[in-house]
Amino acid sequence: MPTVNIPAYKDGDFLVNYEEKVFEDVKAEPGEKALITFHTVAFEGSIGLVNMLQAKRLLRKGFETKVLLYGPGVQLGVQRGFPTLGAEAFPGHLAVNNQIKGFIAEGGEVYACRFALQALYGQTEKALIEGIRAINPLDVMDLRLLMRRDGALIIDTWTA
Repeated sequence: MPTVNIPAYKDGDFLVNYEEKVFEDVKAEPGEKALITFHTVAFEGSIGLVNMLQAKRLLRKGFETKVLLYGPGVQLGVQRGFPTLGAEAFPGHLAVNNQIKGFIAEGGEVYACRFALQALYGQTEKALIEGIRAINPLDVMDLRLLMRRDGALIIDTWTA
């Protein structure tokens, strides 16, 4: 029977070289923009959280950054909590909500499609996290086109 003769890992051990950076640390040139779109089922995977972290990183690199929630993605922008709104039922329960709030607090802009809110999910604009701007469904394409016209980096998130 083979044996393993190395000590078990313990808290504080390093498993990878996290300090090595291969590429230059790119910062936005003046006027550069970024748009991250979410047409994703909220909380069915990590993409909502991961791309909110990406949005914050782009913002901190100097990009004028916008987030677009449409289709099932609008559910990412709805207030949550249990037993009351804003109360975290368990650690991480409000991770995406908190990332959105932090993104807005740092100057990011978040938009949510009114069609998806009402027609798909029976929600009102009052259900949105403070600072999210509800937009006409016709604005969804126009926002993308305006950002494209401005040469923005566009990251599309589709899972449903």
